Amino acid sequence: MVNSDQRRRQLAREKFERQQQRRTEARRKAKRRNAIIASTLAVVLVAGAAAYVSINMSDSGKSDAADAESSPSPSPSASESSAPEPKMTIDKSAKYTMSLATSQGDISIAMDAKKTPHTVNSFKSLTDKGYFDRTKCHRLVTQGIYVLQCGDPKGDGTGGPGYTIADENLTALGKAGADGSVTYPAGTVAMANTGQPHTGGSQFFLVYKDTKLPPSYTPFGTMDADGLKAVKAVAEAGVAGGQGDGAPKKTVTVKKGTVDKA
Repeated sequence: MVNSDQRRRQLAREKFERQQQRRTEARRKAKRRNAIIASTLAVVLVAGAAAYVSINMSDSGKSDAADAESSPSPSPSASESSAPEPKMTIDKSAKYTMSLATSQGDISIAMDAKKTPHTVNSFKSLTDKGYFDRTKCHRLVTQGIYVLQCGDPKGDGTGGPGYTIADENLTALGKAGADGSVTYPAGTVAMANTGQPHTGGSQFFLVYKDTKLPPSYTPFGTMDADGLKAVKAVAEAGVAGGQGDGAPKKTVTVKKGTVDKA
């Protein structure tokens, strides 16, 4: 028969065990939450990538651990990617310039078709149709990674051209380090994606400060000095609402986009 002292000790022990279980569960949830936050901030880029810290950057509106990535996500989903990639019409041995006239200044991007023929050809096709005209750069990331993401006609990170293009030039920035990342130098312009291979669409991101990301985002261009200065000014103004990832406080509207032989 259990006396009162034994009963009190039993109740105390059971209470302690319940507390330990709750603490263990709380630590487990916190660890899982932090892992999700870290992967999201890790890049998405790009949301945009159009999808779009990591960040998943993508064009389809889906987020995988990278888009945050921030990455930074959506490229069109498989069901949305029904249109064929544009027919190759560019000179694959030539260099091209993509010019973006924006509300915050002009941005000139040097592109090498020999290194990224499919990407350059796609941008040439899209700009010839006025695809980027009157679109907004929908995402600015100022913590973890340092990018401005553009190229979504919907302006919310879920838009794309209806087709995807192959990843290219992924070894250009060197071998990944122990953390699985490489440095995308300030001035780099790269494709956003869904976090899966070959899911780039129309969304891209402009790196305004050296950023470490997995080598999964096609680096296809380099901004000129004036363009980089303009993007830095947007970043200095910060994100609307004071967060580290969201719409830029200074609205960036692409008035006109063109791609021409350099």
